[in-house]
Amino acid sequence: MRKGLFDFGPALGYFFRKNDPNRQTNFNLRTMHFINKLSMAMFLVGLCVVLYRLFTR
Repeated sequence: MRKGLFDFGPALGYFFRKNDPNRQTNFNLRTMHFINKLSMAMFLVGLCVVLYRLFTR
């Protein structure tokens, strides 16, 4: 079994990292990152709902 299969550190770091002042940003990049974070959050909420329904039946 692969050692890093369930390593969620990079995914959680994506949510909680600070802005890099040396990196130039624009509207498109900020929008892309917002949509990525929103879609991951919606997926996690949906996964929690599915698991809740699975274990409460």
